[in-house]
Amino acid sequence: MSESRADEPNDGQGRDTIDAGHRMVRAAGEGSASLGQRVADYFDRLTWRTPIHDMRLKGRYPRKLLAVPADPVAGDAERGEALTAGWLAWGNEFRALDEVTFASSIGSVAFDDHAQSFAWLRDLWAAPDRAAATRTAEVLTQRWLAVNGERVTERGWRPDLWGRRMLMWTAHAPLLLSSTDLIYRSSVLSAIARGARHLDRTADKTPVGVRRIAAWCGVVAAGLLIPGGDPRRAIGEAGLERALSVSIGSDGGIASRSPRDQLDAIELLACLRAAYDARRLDLPEPVMQVLARSVSALLGTMMGDAGLSSWQGAGPIGYDEVQAVLAASRVVRRPLRQASDRGYQRIAAARSVLVMDAAPPPTSPSAAGACASTLAFELSDGEERLIVNCGGALAVADAGLAAGLRSTAAHSTLVLADTNSTALLPDGSLGRGVGAVDLSRQESDAGSRIEARHDGYARRFGFRHHRTLTMTVDGLELRGEDSLLPAGKRQARGAVPFVARFHLGMGVEVSASPDAQGATLTTPQGAVWHFRAAGATVMIEDSVWIDPAGEIVPTKQIVAGGSADPGGATISWVFKRAR
Repeated sequence: MSESRADEPNDGQGRDTIDAGHRMVRAAGEGSASLGQRVADYFDRLTWRTPIHDMRLKGRYPRKLLAVPADPVAGDAERGEALTAGWLAWGNEFRALDEVTFASSIGSVAFDDHAQSFAWLRDLWAAPDRAAATRTAEVLTQRWLAVNGERVTERGWRPDLWGRRMLMWTAHAPLLLSSTDLIYRSSVLSAIARGARHLDRTADKTPVGVRRIAAWCGVVAAGLLIPGGDPRRAIGEAGLERALSVSIGSDGGIASRSPRDQLDAIELLACLRAAYDARRLDLPEPVMQVLARSVSALLGTMMGDAGLSSWQGAGPIGYDEVQAVLAASRVVRRPLRQASDRGYQRIAAARSVLVMDAAPPPTSPSAAGACASTLAFELSDGEERLIVNCGGALAVADAGLAAGLRSTAAHSTLVLADTNSTALLPDGSLGRGVGAVDLSRQESDAGSRIEARHDGYARRFGFRHHRTLTMTVDGLELRGEDSLLPAGKRQARGAVPFVARFHLGMGVEVSASPDAQGATLTTPQGAVWHFRAAGATVMIEDSVWIDPAGEIVPTKQIVAGGSADPGGATISWVFKRAR
C-alpha cells in the first residue's frame, strides 16, 4: 500500500508556478467525429454480431480468479438495502428491479450505464443483509447473462462498460460466485473470459477520454486476475498508458474538461490499483504519475465546501462523493491553481474560492456535455456557493432543458446578442465559436488578477470578449471588468445588446438597489455581499441550479445589461462582502 504525496502545489512537474501569460487554442481536428470515422465505428460495431467475432471470443474460461481485489470505494448502505427491497437508484432516478432486464433502456443514459456497469454491486456489498444482497446480485447477473452472456449486443458489450464491469465483477466476486449452481458459476466466469477477449480487440477503438481509460483498465484487470494473463497484462499496460497520454493533459486535466469525468477517471485508476494490490504488485509508475496529477487537477475545480464546481455538463459534486474517491486514490496533493493545458484558473483567498473557465470548450467526441462557458466563473464564501453556473446538462432527462444548460446564458459570464459564444449544433456537438483564449495572470501581496479574452463573437459580431477578475488577498472583494473590443474585419452595425449574468447559489437571497446599479445578496448563513455595476443596468431574474442529486432548484440571477456600439463597450462591477 503506497501513497503519493506532494505537499507543495504543483503544475504536473512538482512546481507551483503561475505563468504570466499564455494562449490556449482550440486544437485543429477537434470536434465531433468525422462522417468517415462514424461510419467506420458503425461497421466495427456491426462486426460484433458476426460469427467471426464470436469465434474470436471462444476459448477456455477460468475455474477461479487469481485474487479478489478490495473495492476501494465504499458503497451506500441505504441504496444497498433498497436493492435488496427491489429498487435500483441512481441520481434522482428510481426503477423497480423487475424492470431491470438489461434488454432495453429503462431510464436516462446515465441510469442505464450505471445498471450495465454493475457499479451498484458496491452498494449491495454495503447492505446489512448479506444473504439478501447475494441473492439480488445473482438474480441481476443471471438476467444480464440471459440477454448478453452468449450474444454480443451493442449496449451490453460497449467496451467502456465491459471495462467497468470487469472491475466490479472481480472486486465483488464473492457476491456473484458464492452460488452452489455450478452452471451459473461457469457462465459468469465464461462471460468474464469472453469480455476480456472482446476488450482486447475493442479498447483502442473506444472514444478518447474516460471511456477509453475504462476499457483499458478492464484489459489490465483481466490480465492481472485471470490465470495465464501475463501477456494480456503487458499489452494492457501499454494500451492504458497510450489512453492516458491522449486523454489526460500534462496538467492532469481530462480531455472533456468535465469534473465528473475527472473524478471518474481517478476512481477507475484507484480500482485498478486495487487489482494490483490483490496480486501484491505496484501500479506502474507512469500510471501513478498520471493519477497524482489528475488528483491535483480535480482539486483545482473544488469550491469552499470541498465539492466540485459545475462545468461541461457536470452538476456540482458533493463533498462525500469527492472525499470517497480521493481516499480511494491514496494520493495527497494540493489544488492546481492554473491548469495550463485544460484551462481552469483557481484563486483561493482566505474564505473565498473562485474557479474560472479560461480555455476554449472541449470539442472531442467524448465531450458529450460540452458547454459554451468560456470566461465564466464560480465563487464561494466559505462553505456557501455565492456565484454558480446552472450546470447539470447530463443529469436532466429533458433534451430542451439540457441544451439550455449548456448555453452561454446558463453560465456566469457575458452573453452578446443572446448568442452562444460557441455554437451548439442540433446533433449535440459544438460548432464554430471560441477558437483561442489569451490569458495573463499576476499574483501580488494585494491579491490575484486574471485577464482573459476570447474570440467567440469576433466572426459573427466583430467583438472580442475581454474579462478581468481581481480578488483581494483577504477574499472580501472581487472586482471585474467585461469589455467588448472591436476585432476582425466584420464591424457591428448599430448597437448590439449584451448582458453579464451572475447566477446565484441555492438559497442566496437578492434584492436590487433602487438606482438599478446594484444589488444586495444574503447567504443562508447570513453573510451579506454588495454588488455594484457601472456602465450597465442591473436587474434580477429567475434562474435554476442543478443540485448534486440532479434535482432542479429554482434560484435567482443578477443581470447587468447594456449595448455595444461599433467602438465597443465596457462595464465594471464589484462584489464586496460587508464586514
